[in-house]
Amino acid sequence: MSSIHATATHEVSNQAPPIGDYNLYTTDLALIESIEREGGGWAAAQLEEFGAITGGETMALGYTANENPPKLRAFDRYGHRIDEVEFHPAYHRVMEIAMKHGVHAFAWRHADTVGAHVARAGLSYLHAQAEAGTGCPLTMTHSAVPALKHSSTLAAAWLPKINALEYDPRTLAMEQKKSCTIGMGMTEKQGGSDVRSNTTTAVPQADGSYQITGHKWFFSAPMCDAWLVLARTDAGIGCFLMPKIHPDGTRNTIHIQRLKDKLGDRSNASSEVEFRQAYAQRLGEEGRGIQTILEMVALTRLDCMIGSSALMRQATVQAIHHTRHRNAFGKPLIEHALMRNVLADLALESEAAIALTMRVARAVDASERDAGEAALARITTAIGKYWICKRAPTLVNEAQECLGGAGFVEESNLPRLYRQAPLNSIWEGSGNIQCLDVLRAISKEPETREALFAELMRERGQSPDLDREVSWLQQAFEDRSTIEMRSRMLVERTALALQASILLGAGNADIADAFCRSRLANEHGLAFGTLPADLPMDAIISRSFAA
Repeated sequence: MSSIHATATHEVSNQAPPIGDYNLYTTDLALIESIEREGGGWAAAQLEEFGAITGGETMALGYTANENPPKLRAFDRYGHRIDEVEFHPAYHRVMEIAMKHGVHAFAWRHADTVGAHVARAGLSYLHAQAEAGTGCPLTMTHSAVPALKHSSTLAAAWLPKINALEYDPRTLAMEQKKSCTIGMGMTEKQGGSDVRSNTTTAVPQADGSYQITGHKWFFSAPMCDAWLVLARTDAGIGCFLMPKIHPDGTRNTIHIQRLKDKLGDRSNASSEVEFRQAYAQRLGEEGRGIQTILEMVALTRLDCMIGSSALMRQATVQAIHHTRHRNAFGKPLIEHALMRNVLADLALESEAAIALTMRVARAVDASERDAGEAALARITTAIGKYWICKRAPTLVNEAQECLGGAGFVEESNLPRLYRQAPLNSIWEGSGNIQCLDVLRAISKEPETREALFAELMRERGQSPDLDREVSWLQQAFEDRSTIEMRSRMLVERTALALQASILLGAGNADIADAFCRSRLANEHGLAFGTLPADLPMDAIISRSFAA
């Protein structure tokens, strides 16, 4: 469609129309198949309903929430310390929609149903495409549950509020609220990922509680109702539940020093805080707080995979939509051979990401029932987080290039996706931390290696490229002499082999062959758009986004 006015200097034409409202679930065949394959297909109706909302209302709200970031109100008009974070109504509406559909609690509300974590991963994946910043409090609320279960008393009090489907942003004691959200505080200035260097102290009190004094350099989601916090006791590092408000309605002594001015994640509040003899209760054994909170971290790492996969998916959709409607040199961009190579490559990477993510979600789901799946979850959350989160920024940037300058301006959502993309590789442990964790698991928990290679060899004989890669990995892990120096290469190639195995098992020959040839057989360059020329590009692209 074109438009021109009497005083206009030119006619506006050859512009891609807005993508408009669309269902993020029903237009994503790779997602549908992955969820079904990994045991979450029973939740298809819920996912389809949420897909329509996230592709419509939530997507629109996401723009507004990111254009109006939160503000810190440290004091009220009378000079009283209040430490409140104010959000735009769009943020609150996004949270309301997400919690109504169980992004934070679906897995726990359906804990007796096989595949609940897979279905919940699907909900989170849909949500993150529309508005990623709100994923922080939703993820941590979801992930805090295993740690809370270390105290039957605290679990009995807090879990009903965590699993509620209402959003209640009011600053009240937990007992007075319809629902609660949970945040986390581990990182301190002097240590970063080295949490054993934390100096924040916890002093036991006569009533069994603790007083915590110290700071947190990155304190996620200060608007939450409570936080899991690491602090040092005489016995070592402990894990504590720190509420915002005491049962009597008075404020806990948690002082927000500032909100972080971040590259992306603009709708979310990240903060720096101080604790001044703040009230808290211990979770888990004294001195074993790192082990306790790592149960939370295992789930948040999976959510990093989900979030990065979601960003890649949305960027790919935007690129395909634009090139279908934009003409250049006499025909739509998507009909140009080189552009088809780029788009097919993006689609292939996106499908491989969600395939691995959902396989890890199944392993997490089965962990309490199956020791082998528990071991697989232990190691693949680190492998998947490393690789998928590394790939997201590069893919989003390539998608921007498909749109040209239109992909670099804020009217599109690609700049927001691009600013968001690096976060997941930093959050919950950088790439080096993930690689070292893989080495630690293989060295100290031999069952993880057994589970990993059992998974890699599940499709033995289906692809000579995969068979050759698995043999190389077995030998590479045996050589311990320089393994730390080589660990990034090892983890990268392990992730690719896992993705290849899953795609082979999924049964789509076009996708599996394209992935194995390009990612394992060295028929690919360092940039996207370097697939072998004889691959079925059109079929791969059409499968990716049918809308």
